[in-house]
Amino acid sequence: MTSPATSQTSASRFDVAWVRAQFPSLRQSVGAQPAAFLDAPAGTQVPRRVIDAVRDYYEQSNANTCGAFVTSRRSDAIIASAHAAMGDFLNCAADEVFFGPNMTTITFALARAIGRELQPGDEIVVTTLDHDANVAPWRALEERGVIVRQVDIRTVDCTLDLDDLHRKITARTRLVAVGYASNAVGTLNPVEEIIRLAHAAGALAFIDAVHYAPHGPIDVRALDCDFLACSPYKFFGPHMGCIYGKREHLLRLHPYKVRPAPDDLPSRWEIGTQNHEGLAGVAAAIDYLADLGRHCDSAAATNRRSAVLAGYRAIRAYEMSLAAHMIAGLLEIPGLRFFGISDPARFAERVPTVGVRFAKHSPLEAATFLGERGIFTWDGNYYALNLTERLGVEETGGLLRIGLVHYNTVEEVDRLLAALRALTYSS
Repeated sequence: MTSPATSQTSASRFDVAWVRAQFPSLRQSVGAQPAAFLDAPAGTQVPRRVIDAVRDYYEQSNANTCGAFVTSRRSDAIIASAHAAMGDFLNCAADEVFFGPNMTTITFALARAIGRELQPGDEIVVTTLDHDANVAPWRALEERGVIVRQVDIRTVDCTLDLDDLHRKITARTRLVAVGYASNAVGTLNPVEEIIRLAHAAGALAFIDAVHYAPHGPIDVRALDCDFLACSPYKFFGPHMGCIYGKREHLLRLHPYKVRPAPDDLPSRWEIGTQNHEGLAGVAAAIDYLADLGRHCDSAAATNRRSAVLAGYRAIRAYEMSLAAHMIAGLLEIPGLRFFGISDPARFAERVPTVGVRFAKHSPLEAATFLGERGIFTWDGNYYALNLTERLGVEETGGLLRIGLVHYNTVEEVDRLLAALRALTYSS
């Protein structure tokens, strides 16, 4: 097991002071304690440049699109810039990305369009590990006679039961919907393998990358997925959602839209007036990740895509050193039950999000105790309802979720561990 000293040495090589200087909200405090934002799985903090981009939009470009005047043209340029930035972020064409208010809403919209092509008896495969935003939109198609099959998990480590996955994908399967990473317990799914299995059966592959996006690079070309969803507010941007789709699918499918709306890409999928100020912030968030990459490895950052990749290499190494330190400390706390992968030899299979429970305290009691001490965590099911039900914890408050990202520090992890030890010994 990685020792705290080893973890701290590894973490010290990452310029976390430079990172934290980019985020104004991290300077907050709760009473005499500095705030420790360990709540990132529900939404990350944003760097100054994102705040500035949103403000600048309102001050200089606030107009609807396609007008014959300057502020409208600025809005058009900002929207195009956001699509180009997401294209670099995901390694796809700018017009293969469409935005909306959040991942859940636009996944329902996509599911309705896909449902127009399905017949009674067609099958969709979902998983027990997923956020309900990658389950409910597909289950809604059951009203059309579609059969939804749910892949089980291995409760011992909260990983997908791949044997069950193989059984659930059949000749009737039309779509496989799976998460890149669990938002509740941090499991990384073997999405490349799952996409290959889906395609071998003639099915589409939909990947929910919302929880993975802050932690690692995404390459939709290499994955060969048909669709991939993510949420900018989970990777240091504004509250929005985004879906990538292969061009042939986005052109073939028929979204529900108003009649005057354009039928080209990506407009046919962006229903109604978009959140232009949010789109300005999306581009700024991706530029932040690129600048982080340049700060960490200037030689590797020859363009925005390569700079983003360099940033994620640094993020991954730093975050997992923090996670190793945190998990080692959590496992030493009496009465703590850990859910998910805890073996350091398997940390390549997880992101730095963990779910735990305590013998004498509910998740809400633990989150409240931590919150009063300036440490922000989440309790409940985080919409991963199938998982908390399968683990048998839904009726007793779910889990306490602790989620690290690259602006967190070893000192914050140590504060967390000390507080949880105090909670344990307080009763």
